[in-house]
Amino acid sequence: MDKNIKKVNSIEKALEIMLKFQDIKPSWGIRELSTSLGFSPATVQRILQVLKSYEFVRQDPLTRQYFVGNVFYRFLENLNNSNNLSRIGRRFMEEVASATLETVHLNIIQGNMRICIDSIESPKTLKAGMPIGNQSPLYAGASAKCLLAFSREEFIAGYLKDTKLEPVTDNTIINQDKLIKELKKIKKQGYALSLGERTPGLGSLSAPVFNHKGLILASVSLAVPEIRFRQEDHLSNCIHILTGAVKSFSKAMGLSAAKF
Repeated sequence: MDKNIKKVNSIEKALEIMLKFQDIKPSWGIRELSTSLGFSPATVQRILQVLKSYEFVRQDPLTRQYFVGNVFYRFLENLNNSNNLSRIGRRFMEEVASATLETVHLNIIQGNMRICIDSIESPKTLKAGMPIGNQSPLYAGASAKCLLAFSREEFIAGYLKDTKLEPVTDNTIINQDKLIKELKKIKKQGYALSLGERTPGLGSLSAPVFNHKGLILASVSLAVPEIRFRQEDHLSNCIHILTGAVKSFSKAMGLSAAKF
């Protein structure tokens, strides 16, 4: 026997069993779990009986299949309260604000618009503002384009079909083919950039935050005066800091490292 092989204790086995009860396969039989995890049927049965006694799993009396138990309903309110997007995101926004000294804002899709739900203002004299509640169309500016680019394909198609692309500034992308090309670029590189698309003289960069299923939740963005946006070293540093922070933010929202 290889002495380097780590033995899995009972707690770890119980956790591995619980993690098998996900959307892709919500119910399991003892032998199925045994084969899938490489545990003996006796071990799986023993652990399931303990989990059942604490209502972490339940068993269908007819099929003998096991499902997630009702105990998890007791955690839902606490989970929803602690999983508040703004509250969890605040520390990541503060890290980005401290490291870049630029205005940081958190945005979500509301209807067919981008809306800012939290903001930290730059301490610099020359700075860009982003008030909470500020809205913009999803095709104008980095924070909006980021949200659109990482949305479901059906949503993007419907949005482009129903939305007339009108200029907010002279730099706003109003050609649909050009916008589609831009959205694909954003998705490929993992972040969005814009300069003067929404406000002349202001640049922005934005990166996506995902939930546990890999679906877009929000975008964290930096609003940067054009003079600093055009400084390549500063922009590169901002991109590095921002993309690192949204990965940590996404993990905090339940996204597994395997999905990056």
